Order: sequence, then C-alpha cells, then structure tokens
Amino acid sequence: MKLQYSALALAAALGLSTAAQAQNCELKIGAMGPMSGGAAQWGLAMAGATELAAAEVNAAGGIKMGAKTCKVVVVPYDSKYTADAAAAGSNAFAAQDIKLIVGPVGSPESTGIKPVAARNEQLAWNASYAKNALETKFPLMFHIAPGPAVWSDTVIKAAMKVFPMKSVALIAPNDQGGTDIASVDAEAYKANGVTTTEEYYQRGTTNFAPIVTRVLASKPDVVDTASSPPGDAGVIIKQLRLAGFTGAIGRLGGPGTDEIVRVAGGLDVVQNFYWFETVATDEPKVREIDALYKKMVGKDPVGGTALWADLPAARMTLKAVAAAGTDDAKAVAAALRKLPVEDPNMGAGYWTGKKQFGVAQELHFPFGVGIIKDGKNLGVARQEAKPD
Repeated sequence: MKLQYSALALAAALGLSTAAQAQNCELKIGAMGPMSGGAAQWGLAMAGATELAAAEVNAAGGIKMGAKTCKVVVVPYDSKYTADAAAAGSNAFAAQDIKLIVGPVGSPESTGIKPVAARNEQLAWNASYAKNALETKFPLMFHIAPGPAVWSDTVIKAAMKVFPMKSVALIAPNDQGGTDIASVDAEAYKANGVTTTEEYYQRGTTNFAPIVTRVLASKPDVVDTASSPPGDAGVIIKQLRLAGFTGAIGRLGGPGTDEIVRVAGGLDVVQNFYWFETVATDEPKVREIDALYKKMVGKDPVGGTALWADLPAARMTLKAVAAAGTDDAKAVAAALRKLPVEDPNMGAGYWTGKKQFGVAQELHFPFGVGIIKDGKNLGVARQEAKPD
C-alpha cells in the first residue's frame, strides 16, 4: 500500500516512540451517529472512521496523556438521527467521562447535541448541512465538511453539462435535516435558471408512492433527493422509475451512492444520476482507506465513502490530544485550531466556515462530482477546495 500510517510515521506525528506501550490507561472517545434506520450507513461510517484513527494510534504504542501513554478506546452511540437521542448521547458519554465526540451526523442531531455538549464541556464534530451547523456561542463544536452553500453551484453546473434541465423537484425529510438542505439547494438551482418545487416527507416513511405521484404531476426534468438518507433515496428512485419517470435524478445532500444504487436495484434502474461526493473518491490515495481499515481494524469497513470523509476529523482530534497532552475539551480545541488541515489520504485542505458561520472550525478538503449516464458510472471528478 503506497500511503498509510506506518508505526514510525504515526509515532512521529503523535510525538511517541515506537517502543512506547500503552500503560494501564485508556482514552475513551465517543463516536455518534444514526446506526439504525435509513441513515445507518452514515452513523456506522462515523464509528468506523473513529475506529480506524484509534487503531492507527494504538498500533504506534498509544497516545501520550501527561505522564502516561494510553490506549484509545472507541465508544459508539446510536443517536437515531433525532435531537433527543443526540442530547441523550452527550449525557451518556459524560457519564463515562468522555469529553471528545466524533459525530453526530444530521441536522436534528446537531441541534440536539450542541447545548448539551456545551454544558458537559465536550468537543464534538457534526457532519450536518444545517444553516447553523456551527455557531460562535458553541466554540467546542467543529464541522467535518462544508454544506451545500459551498459546493451546490459547482455540482449543478457540472450536472447541467450532461443533463440539460429547466425544472427540478426536490424531495427531502420534513425536519431541519431536510428543509435546511433542500432550501439551499433550491436557491442554487434557481441561480442557474432552473425552476424548483419542494416535497417533504415524514422521516421513517417507507412508501413514497403518494409523493412520487405528486412530483410526477408537475412534470419536472429532474428529481433531486437532496439530503434523504441513502436507504430512503434508493426507495424513492426505485418508485420513481416504476412510476415511469425517465429523467435524471440528482443528489445534492450527502454521500451514499453505492447504498442508493443497491437499494434502488442497480445501475440499470438508476440510469441517469448525479451527486455530490464529500471526497475525491477516484483518487488512489483516498481509495486506499478501505484496505487500510481492514488491515488495522481487522474487518471490512461499513459506511462507504462517508467513512473516508469522516476519517480526517477523527485523526486530527487524536493529533490535537497528543499536542495538548490531555483530553480536556477546551485544551484539545485550542490545539486543534492550530493544526494545519492535512491528512495522509485526503491531502491538504483548509479551515473554513468563517464566512458562513462566523467561526473557522470547518474542514474543507477536495470533493467530487459523480455522474451515472445511461446506466454507466462515469466516475467522480475531483473539485479543488478553496479557502473562505
């Protein structure tokens, strides 16, 4: 494998000797996200990314915490894509003296965890595309990647070169995880001369036939599944095709294309599809992550490309712990802000977020635009990250 952390390289990054052995000491780090239901792929990816980062550190001998060298232990929590469960997860972690959390994923979870994690003095990373994913009043909250306000225009312009469109119907859940993203997507489409309609459904819906009927009545050129979880999006696409829709389908709302295609019934069903990819998935160094995970963790990864996107946050959190010499959330946050945005698989990126949120605590790495044309996957084109 051309690029991965060797024990020597990782030890150097964390300030350890390769001979260091973890003493009778554990650093527990939380991994939070929906690990059941339609969005389970995203939560399992968050946990998997944290497991890989921990395995890399442990393989190098552990992490220095004061006078001790500690083993990193990952504690997962299923926040079920709800605000209440994410808040409960923060308290459950606090009861175990866990001060660092990789996750949660969605906007409802982000809304639920922010005030509770602040009260518990926990550092957390959310991956939501909420308009308030970061807020200056929550300085211990960090953001795994930018939302559609940053990249939607790029994706739409690339899609319009392949799939000419004058109208689009957006379908998303009827909570903050859907409405925030779909509304931003709609404005981006309108800015490109595309008229929009929006349809929202109750999270947990399994039969989308009534929505599909309403959408088709408006005769859109394109249907965009926005931030619908991968499982939901796959069902929506299957039902659209069964109902006779032949236009392109877009996805300006999050990773999960492999799962979407599987649930929909394969590329022959999906046919024409474009999507935002959180990382440049066709890059060889990025694709090495799955093999690295299997080698370091000892099992096949779950979560698809979302795991790849979540990994830098987990790695950088542990680097910040090593730099701070403690798991105190405020000290780790201060160390984290000083770290350059770089990752051995993703390459170099930027701290962004100042323009949109008023605080530059958002990781921004190169991302991708994927195209499926006439049932053939044309791959993911790399798009460069830009500073605020």
